[in-house]
Amino acid sequence: MVFSTRHLLKALLPINSVRRTSFGITRFSVRMMVSDPIINQKHPLSEDDENIATKKLCIEPRIKRKKCAILLAYSGQGYLGLQRNKGTKTVEEELLLALKSKNLITDEGFDQIQTMHFQRAARTDKGVSALRQIISLLLPEDVDKEVINSALPEQIRVLDIRRTTKGFNSKNSCDGRTYSYTCPTFAFAPAEATIDFNYRIDATVIDRINEIVKSFLGCHNYHNYTSKKKPGDPSSQRYMVSFYCDKPYEKDGVELISLYVRGQSFMLHQIRKMVGVIIAICRGVAKHDVIERSWQPDRLDLPIAPGLGLVLEEVHYDKYNGKFGNDGMHDRLDFVELNDQVSEFRAKYILPTIIKVEKEESSYPLIKILLNF
Repeated sequence: MVFSTRHLLKALLPINSVRRTSFGITRFSVRMMVSDPIINQKHPLSEDDENIATKKLCIEPRIKRKKCAILLAYSGQGYLGLQRNKGTKTVEEELLLALKSKNLITDEGFDQIQTMHFQRAARTDKGVSALRQIISLLLPEDVDKEVINSALPEQIRVLDIRRTTKGFNSKNSCDGRTYSYTCPTFAFAPAEATIDFNYRIDATVIDRINEIVKSFLGCHNYHNYTSKKKPGDPSSQRYMVSFYCDKPYEKDGVELISLYVRGQSFMLHQIRKMVGVIIAICRGVAKHDVIERSWQPDRLDLPIAPGLGLVLEEVHYDKYNGKFGNDGMHDRLDFVELNDQVSEFRAKYILPTIIKVEKEESSYPLIKILLNF
């Protein structure tokens, strides 16, 4: 129905001056509006209008972001683990603050990291370090790692940033993790031996360690190596791919030795308890068969080694690299060409901390075996 102004105009104008148009408005009224100086006047923008106009002009184009993998190395000394935990000092909090300060993530991304698909390959606990931790998230294209490093503490370094597939998830795409545990060699000395920094491990002890660690290979029930796990819980089953003790070496007058273990995944405290059991056997306060007993349903209170010597060495993406690493569009995630940088970081930030704390606190000679085997 066409709206008509005729009856309204009758009250104001002579009838012969009103002519209906097909649009329901009179030619006379149109002429009146066009000629009206008040209607025709151009009003200056008010302050509020200017602000609105300015805001419209200042709208920035949306930043194009791509899924990336950050290769992160850090010393865990002084941090309450990797994972962000409100109100505590963590490695992730430092990284997120650095990204935000350089405008590489938004305020929303900082507050709700899931909006930028943030994920870590492996969680590390209080005092635990990492040499090749992988963080996946959405970042602007062509981010310079040194821009991020300039806003990070020295003991946290971004070693590389690589483009990944859109669906890459650093945790779910990972098919293995390798950890090392480094400590003074006197941790494995027999109980009757003199324990000090002059101790040097014998080759026969190293051979014995390598014999002991074979017991952990394959799939076993590790419910005794963590907390709050029942013997029948399927998630306690873990598969160890390799486990060996490397050659000893000296650093600042202290002889150190490292054990390396690769598995599909690990539980809280698992590796530290594995090392604690190995130390207990070597020191003669436990028998080798305690490992076999630990797989059984009975609860055993196993010794736990300090967290300081534990290091996430590498996370493995064999399947991902096989599928996407050579497609010409995505980078491989093995980082072998960065081994020298990794070694430098270990020598500068991780080993000195282990030695310093050991000398100041003498933790290993004071390890108390919690179980009467």
